[in-house]
Amino acid sequence: MTMLTPRTPAKLAPPGRTRRERKAAELESATRLAGERLVAVSAGPAARVLQDVDTSRGGLTHGEAVRRLGLHGPNTVAQERAPHWTAQLAKAFCNPFIGVLVFLAAVMFWQDPADPGVLILSVMVAVSGLLRFWQEYRSGRAADALKKLVTTTCAVRRRAGSGSVPTTLEIPMDQVVPGDLVRLAAGDLIPADLRLITSKDLMVSQAALSGESLPVAKADSRVEDLGRPTTTDPVEADNLCLMGTSVTSGTATGVVVATGSRTYFGSMAGTLVGERPQTNFDTGVRKVSFLLIRFMLVMVPVVFMVNGLTKGDWQEAFLFGVAVAVGLTPEMLPMVVSANLARGAVAMARRKVVVKRLNAIQNLGAMDVLCTDKTGTLTEDRIVLDRYLDAHGAEDGEVLEYGYLNAHFQTGLRNLLDQAVIDRVDEAEEVVVDARFTMVDEIPFDFARRRMSVVLRRNAMTDGPGRSEHVMITKGAVEEVLDLCTHLTDRGEHVALTDELRRRATAVAADHNRAGLRVLAVATRRIAAPRDTYTVADEERLTLVGFLAFLDPPKASAARALRGLADKGIAVKVVTGDNELVAARVCADVGIEVGRVVPGSEVDALDDTRLRALAARTTVFAKVNPVQKARIVRALQAEGHTVGFLGDGINDAAALRDADVGISVDTAVDIAKESADIILLEKDLTVLEQGVVQGRTTFGNTIKYIKMTASSNFGNAFSVLVASAFIPFQPMLAIMLLVQNLVYDIAQLATPWDRMDEEYLRKPRNWDAKGIFRFMVTIGPISSIFDIAMFVIMWNVFAADTVGEASLFQTGWFVEGLLSQTLVVHMIRTRKIPFLRSRASWPVMVMTVLAVLTGLWLPFSPLAPALGFTALPAGYFPWLIGVLLAYCTLTQLVKTWYIRRFGTWL
Repeated sequence: MTMLTPRTPAKLAPPGRTRRERKAAELESATRLAGERLVAVSAGPAARVLQDVDTSRGGLTHGEAVRRLGLHGPNTVAQERAPHWTAQLAKAFCNPFIGVLVFLAAVMFWQDPADPGVLILSVMVAVSGLLRFWQEYRSGRAADALKKLVTTTCAVRRRAGSGSVPTTLEIPMDQVVPGDLVRLAAGDLIPADLRLITSKDLMVSQAALSGESLPVAKADSRVEDLGRPTTTDPVEADNLCLMGTSVTSGTATGVVVATGSRTYFGSMAGTLVGERPQTNFDTGVRKVSFLLIRFMLVMVPVVFMVNGLTKGDWQEAFLFGVAVAVGLTPEMLPMVVSANLARGAVAMARRKVVVKRLNAIQNLGAMDVLCTDKTGTLTEDRIVLDRYLDAHGAEDGEVLEYGYLNAHFQTGLRNLLDQAVIDRVDEAEEVVVDARFTMVDEIPFDFARRRMSVVLRRNAMTDGPGRSEHVMITKGAVEEVLDLCTHLTDRGEHVALTDELRRRATAVAADHNRAGLRVLAVATRRIAAPRDTYTVADEERLTLVGFLAFLDPPKASAARALRGLADKGIAVKVVTGDNELVAARVCADVGIEVGRVVPGSEVDALDDTRLRALAARTTVFAKVNPVQKARIVRALQAEGHTVGFLGDGINDAAALRDADVGISVDTAVDIAKESADIILLEKDLTVLEQGVVQGRTTFGNTIKYIKMTASSNFGNAFSVLVASAFIPFQPMLAIMLLVQNLVYDIAQLATPWDRMDEEYLRKPRNWDAKGIFRFMVTIGPISSIFDIAMFVIMWNVFAADTVGEASLFQTGWFVEGLLSQTLVVHMIRTRKIPFLRSRASWPVMVMTVLAVLTGLWLPFSPLAPALGFTALPAGYFPWLIGVLLAYCTLTQLVKTWYIRRFGTWL
C-alpha cells in the first residue's frame, strides 16, 4: 500500500546555504525520491503493483475513486500563481529611490505643507510606480492567455459497484486517482505516472521530460509480466509512462501509481514555485542605487554643515540641504527605467516576443551566454528520412521503394519513422504503388522482435516470371534484421551474406549511428509457395536490401541566427537531454564547434568548482536531466556570465528559473512558461536575436540617464559646496534647485526613445557600479569648473556680490546650470562627436529645445517673482554662450581621453 500514502514534504536542505542552493537541493532530493519510488514500481511484477495500489483489472468503483480523490487531492501540480494586483502594486513601489523621495517629501511637508516641492515629488513617485505596475500586470495577463492544454480529459476504466461490469469513462484529468486504470491512444497526454499493464505498438514522446527528439518504445507488459531490470532513471524504464509525456502511436492500458505532486513531474514543479532568485538586473540596480544613495548621504550633511556655519541660519540651511538631497537623487530613475522597459516590451511584442517580467529585458541585453535545448530550436522538431543506402553505404532507390511498401501497407498506426518514409516518397514522387501489389498478411511490430513485416502479392497485371509469388518486406532494428539475413543485394546481384559482408554492413549502420542518425534495416524474402497467413517463424532466410537513416533536420535559419548571436558577443551552449551522437551531429550541421560532448553523468561526478571550469570550456552537454541543467546554469553564472536559457519542456523548468533570463515559447508546457521571463511566439533564434538588440537598446538608454544624472548631480553638489563656503548668501534658493531638477528630469523622459550607436549594440552590456562612480567623479567636476566660472562672472562682471543682488546671482547660475545640464546630454549620449557623427532621436531633440527655452523663459515669466528670479541683463547672454561652448569643448576632449584610458564610455 506504499503508493497510497498521502504526500509528505521533501526533506529540506540544511540551513546556512543560499536560497538558490537550498532550492537546488530540494529539487534534487524531491526528484530522487520520486524516481526511486518509480524505479521500484518498474522492477516489481505487474500483479504486485495492482495489489500495492489496491485495484483490479476492472478498475476502481466510483465510490472508492471519490474517497481517494478526497485523500490525495486533485491530480494537479504546483504552479506559479500571479500575486493579487494589490501585492503587485505594492511591489512596484519597493524601490530605494522611491523610499528616499517619500522620506524627503515627508520632511518638506513637515516643514511647510504648502511647499510645491511636496506635490512635485508625489507626482514623480506615483507615475513611476504606477507605470511599472501596469506594464507587469498587463504582461502577466498576456502570458496567462498563452497557456494551452493538449487535452483536458482522459479515459479510465471504472465500475459502479464491486460486482458491476467495468465501463470506460472520460473524466477530467484532475480527477484521476492512484489505482485508476487509464486507457491510452495516439494523441493522448499521459495524465499521471502509470505502470503499463497491456500495450500494443506504443510509442511515447518524452521530449518534455528527457529532451529526446524521437519517440521511445514502451513495453507490452502482460499479465505474467515480472517487471523490468532496475534502472536508476524512471524516464528510461520501458514499462512506465510519466505525467507530462504524450502518446504518438499505439494503444495501452496502465495503472496509476502516482498523481499530482507525487508524480515525477510534480516533484520537480513543487520545488520551483515561490520567490525567484536575484537576477543580474536586480543586483545591478541595487548596487547602483545604493552607490548614489551613499554619495547623497555623504554630500548632504556636508552642505548642511557648511551652510549652517557660514550663514548662521540653520533652518534655512536644513531646507537647502533637503533641496540638495532631492537634486542629488536621480528621482526619475524608477520612471525612466520603467518607461525604458515598458517601451522595450512594446517593441518586442511587435517582434513576437511577450515579456512577462520587465527586468528580463535588460538581462536579455546583458546576456553573454545562451544555453539552449536542441529540439525545435536548432532543429525543425520533426523526423525526416535523410538517406536510403545499400549494404555498402551507397544511395539506392530500391531501399526507398521497399521501405515505402512496408510503411504504406501496414495496417497498424504508423509511427513517425513510417510517416517520414511516406512523406519522402510523396515529395519526390519516386515510388508509385499503383495496383502492383495487394496486401496478403502482416506480422505486427513487437518490442521483443523490434521489427515488423508485411507480405504482398504481385498482381496478375505484373509481367514477367514470379508474378504470382508473395514478397515479405521486413523493416526494423539493424541487429535484429541482420540476424535473420542469409543474403544481401550487392549492386543488383543476389549474393550470400558472408561474415565479411556482414561486418561491412554492420559498420555502415554503425557509422551512420555515430553521425547522429537513427538507422533501420530493410530486408525481403520471396515466397514461392504462397498461402493466406504468415507467422513470426516465416521471418527467416531474408535478403538484406539496405538501410534507412532518419534525423531531425536542422532549421534553415539556425546557422544564420547563431552567427548573428556570435557577432553580438553571445556564446551559445547546447544543453540537451538527447544522446551525444545526435546532439553532436545537429550542432555540427548548424556551424557550432562541438569539441568534446559532455554527458550528464560527468556533470554529476564533479563538484561546483570543477564544474565551473568544465562549463566554461564546453559547448555541448548531452543526456542531462533537470538538476544537471540547473547546475550548469549556476556554474556559468558563478564565472561571472549573464546566462539565458531557452527551453520548453518540464525538464527545462529548473534551469529557466535559475537563469538570469528564462526564455520559453508559447507551445511549451505550462511549467516551462510559468518559469520563464520571456515567451517567444516563434521558437526561432532569429526572433531571440532581435530581442537581444532591443534589450541592449533599453539598457543603453537607462545607463545614459544614470550617467547623465549622476555626473550632473555630482558637479552641482561640488559647485554648491564651493559656493556655500565662499559666498555670503545662498547660491541658489531651494525652490530654484527643485525647479531646475524638475525641468531637467522632464527633459530626460525622452531618453527611452533615443537611438543607440550601432557599435554599442555589438557587445553584451552589464551593470558596473564602479564604472558609474568613475564616470561620475571624472565628468561631474567639468560642470563645476564652468559653474565656478559663472560665479566669477556674476560676481565681478555683473556686481552680484551682495545680499541685495543675491537674486541676480542665483538666476544667472540657475540658467547656466540648467542649460549646461541639458546640452551635455548630447555629449554623454554617444562616444562619437555629437550632432556631426551621431544625432539624437527627434523626441530627445525636441525635449532638449523645450528645456532650454524653459530655462531662458522662467526669469522673464510671470512665475519669476514667486520662484525668486530676476530678469537677466542682455550682456549676460554672450557670456553664457561662451561658457556653454567651452563646456562642450572640454567635455569632448575629456571624453576622448576617457575612452582611450578606460576603453568604454556608456
